Amino acid sequence: MTTRALVLGGGGLAGIAWEAGLLAGFADAGVDVAGADFVLGTSAGSVVATQLATGVPVSDMLARQVDPARQNREIAPSGSSHLALWEELTAATEEPADPAELRRQQGRLALAADTVPEPERLAVIAARLPVHDWPVRPLAVVAVDAITGEPVVFDRASGVGLVDAVAASCAVPGVWPPVTIGGGRYVDGGVRSLNNVDLAAGYDRVLVVAPVADPSTGPQVAMLTARGAHVEVVVPDERAAAIFAGDPLDPAVRTPAARAGLAQAPAAAAAAVRWWGSTPAEGGPRARPGTAPRGR
Repeated sequence: MTTRALVLGGGGLAGIAWEAGLLAGFADAGVDVAGADFVLGTSAGSVVATQLATGVPVSDMLARQVDPARQNREIAPSGSSHLALWEELTAATEEPADPAELRRQQGRLALAADTVPEPERLAVIAARLPVHDWPVRPLAVVAVDAITGEPVVFDRASGVGLVDAVAASCAVPGVWPPVTIGGGRYVDGGVRSLNNVDLAAGYDRVLVVAPVADPSTGPQVAMLTARGAHVEVVVPDERAAAIFAGDPLDPAVRTPAARAGLAQAPAAAAAAVRWWGSTPAEGGPRARPGTAPRGR
């Protein structure tokens, strides 16, 4: 039996909205991402992955981003410029350094930062998730131990509350407080990789939705394809990329980002529908606007 995994990457509030719009457009085009055998989310992607895996219809996910009356209340980060910190985090993933030490550095930054109180941030994450219990279907979200720098994958079997797990995956160092779980402190899974594609190893087909460029994605995709997987990576098109070029943590980006994802979906889905339900031998990915071929 062919197995399918959906991987949703990080990208702030813009990433949540763009992914919601894209997945809603995919559904309209007949690409049933909600039927994936495994859903993996990192940072913003952990929110969308959780909503999808817990049964929130993609049309509702889209409405929660596009309609101001249904948008969740967000809080502004305190302390240093959150845009500058976001740019610092993104740039850090591109620097040739020891990955483990880089993660520990980001953890120290997070632990020392002056942010909003942790309970206040947890309340925001809880409001984003209509369902607060882990689903039976396979769902995993990625975070990083702020002290050791070790990546952690939270799932139903981890014994960690779903809201806590998603909050940890979304805890951008220096912007939001690390999340306390079992005596440890955890930060954004994007500190390891904004997409963490390699954690979907073992599935025949992997659809990666990547709001933000990450140099680790190419090698991770290449690893999966070398093992026989068919991997498709969808990235923002020109219209969506212009939105991400601003402040992806600004709540005002939600409506335009969601609409950009919805508008981009038909072109990306036209390619995905040919392989999501077909065999890998029927053709590899082709270069197209808004997508990146496997191994790149």
